[in-house]
Amino acid sequence: MDLKQLLKEANADNDYGRLLDLVPYARFIGMACERFGDEMVFRLPPKEQNLGNPMLPALHGGVIAGFMEMSAILQLMVLMQTTRVPKIVDFSIDYLRAGYARETYCECKITRQGRRVANVSVSCWQTNRKQPIATARAHFLID
Repeated sequence: MDLKQLLKEANADNDYGRLLDLVPYARFIGMACERFGDEMVFRLPPKEQNLGNPMLPALHGGVIAGFMEMSAILQLMVLMQTTRVPKIVDFSIDYLRAGYARETYCECKITRQGRRVANVSVSCWQTNRKQPIATARAHFLID
């Protein structure tokens, strides 16, 4: 099955698990996605292998960044119905507070989409959407 057909079926069923299963890292960290109208919310379950500091316990910063980057890529692919994976040009992350070993959520907003480049802002939180644990800005090359 080609990527365009998979995207179409995922949108029809509101089930993005098969798309995420195609990405080994997303599968490894346990990433999931739910869509509510035009809003997509990504979820990262608490897993021991995602910890960077087991004493707190806190998520590894690279896991948070990878989760946020994968979320932005998937959102671009779904909303643009693209057949190609967007290429990362720049990714800048601000860690605002510790991400503890609990459910973690992420949402993305496409702030600008041109013919060749898309800008995405990403917010990641745990217990309160208004208190993010990290925010990011990403630029992608799209075809």
